[in-house]
Amino acid sequence: MKTAVEELSPTRVRLTVEVPFEELGESLQAAYKKVAQQVRVPGFRPGKVPARIIEQRFGRAVVLEETLNDAVPKLYGRAVDESDIFPVSQPEIEVTKIEDGQQVEFTAEVDIRPDFEVPDYQGLEVTVPVAEVSDADIDAQLDGLRQRFATLTGVERPAAAGDFVVMDLAAAIDGVNIEEQQANDVSYEVGAGSVLQGLDDALVGLSAGDTKEFTTNLVGGENAGEEAVVTITVKNVKEKVLPELDDEFAQLASEFDTLDELKDSIREQARRNKLIDQVVQARENALDTLLGKIDIPLPESALKAEVDNRRHNLEHQIADSGLSKEAYFRLYQTTEEERFAEFDESAAKALKTGFVLDKIVKSEELGVSEQELTNFVVRRAMQMNVAPNTLAQHLADNDQLTLAMVEIVRDKAKSVIGDAAKVIDEAGNEVDLKAIYTEINGEEPGQADEAEAEDKSEDKAEAK
Repeated sequence: MKTAVEELSPTRVRLTVEVPFEELGESLQAAYKKVAQQVRVPGFRPGKVPARIIEQRFGRAVVLEETLNDAVPKLYGRAVDESDIFPVSQPEIEVTKIEDGQQVEFTAEVDIRPDFEVPDYQGLEVTVPVAEVSDADIDAQLDGLRQRFATLTGVERPAAAGDFVVMDLAAAIDGVNIEEQQANDVSYEVGAGSVLQGLDDALVGLSAGDTKEFTTNLVGGENAGEEAVVTITVKNVKEKVLPELDDEFAQLASEFDTLDELKDSIREQARRNKLIDQVVQARENALDTLLGKIDIPLPESALKAEVDNRRHNLEHQIADSGLSKEAYFRLYQTTEEERFAEFDESAAKALKTGFVLDKIVKSEELGVSEQELTNFVVRRAMQMNVAPNTLAQHLADNDQLTLAMVEIVRDKAKSVIGDAAKVIDEAGNEVDLKAIYTEINGEEPGQADEAEAEDKSEDKAEAK
């Protein structure tokens, strides 16, 4: 087999593949067997029709077509391997010559990862937040705990922001009640920011037994987007009462006997979290700095696929929310146009990032051990609240284990870039990432800090 590569652009090539006919022998035999199974010839059992009878009855062209259907994808794969290119799209294949018994020729046009060099990433200067834990950090954590253990107490006064009300809701369009928009005994925190515009303003100042109407656009159901008159009837008003911050609260909210012990534990965990945040930020910022030094042309087909995937996921999120499109974007304080513009930018960055990390994976000869794959599956299963064995089986059944391994080695490449950087905190102090690994784990990176840093990186990616 002979392969010639023609560069059509920095991100697209045409392969011209010439194959001697004798290399098609295995596919030719498979084609005869397949045709023999499909045809019915008197005097022969299915699958037992001789090759010469097949050619006499149905023609040599039928056999050649099946031969090429079997052989060309395999030959294309060989041509890609021999040409040392990295396809990022499905190829457009055309058989250009068939000389029966002599030679077959075909072309394949495909988008590829562009060729580029990764600059030296040793000593990239990046800045990360300071890891000091302030009293305000401790107070914020304690306040969060108090909120979790707060109680609701009924009050004989008008509702204010932060109060909880129990209410009945009804909606009408042109005087006709919309049955699916009615709900009783709905509990709601005033000021929480309902997607039903006008609700918070209407509730402020209402007492138990009060009724009020306001006009708004419905956000779900068959009448989503239509203007309706909403009637709210408040049944009771309750205020949130936070527990006293004392030893008794510490015993209620934790395994500690005193408030001071609880504060010490919170401080220790807060410092750990801030150290892990420094690791995450160092890696993210070092990668961003490196990306800023590289100009890579992006294949249009791969970029379109990235954008389309994001838009497809958004459509599912809106459908699953039960909200109208307008209400969904209002809830997240954005617009469809702004979200699509974000997709264009994030898709381009994701594609470029993948190309760069893959280059580093190759140059650093990074791989995935069986234990690393197992740890990945366990962590992901915990995030998804499923059994690890169930997730592992799902990945195997859907050919996604390779994608999982790609994700693991790319995370390793990100770690390589971060570890090579010169890291300074916002106060001007040098940050020693290896010292952080040691403080957290008592060892070099590769254990708990890696897992937690990866989890935090995934959380940041999802938030974006």
